[in-house]
Amino acid sequence: MTEDALLRLDRHLQSMPPVAAMQLRIVGFDGERLRLHAPLAAHVNDKGCAFGGSLGSMMTLASWGLATLRTERAGLDADVFVADCQVRYLAPLFADLDVVTEADAGADWDGFIETLRQRGRARIGLRAWAALPDGGIATEFTARYVAILRRP
Repeated sequence: MTEDALLRLDRHLQSMPPVAAMQLRIVGFDGERLRLHAPLAAHVNDKGCAFGGSLGSMMTLASWGLATLRTERAGLDADVFVADCQVRYLAPLFADLDVVTEADAGADWDGFIETLRQRGRARIGLRAWAALPDGGIATEFTARYVAILRRP
């Protein structure tokens, strides 16, 4: 199911013209973390490093993708929205954009899914980061995402 789910997610992402222009691709999903990659050449700013808006967008999309995959894995059909977020830019990134997202500390996927089943909507805290080539962090992102069950 994971490969099919990743293909569906990729097709959905690529169906949005602004996202397709980002040239991002899914490079990993282990059930807990989703990883995205995009070439610096498509996101370079006037300083020669990654454009801040691109980093924020990739982390938003990665986190949205993770919440979408987790709700789908639970057999639920839901719309997922970012409710709020905070981005911290820690260092310029002069390399390709590699973003990772996971549940925030203290977030509970089981509780999120159970609440979604019972109430038709739920929220969860997620965190993401863009890695520097040396393993450090260029950008940090924290957000709350909301899922709302679709009604037939």
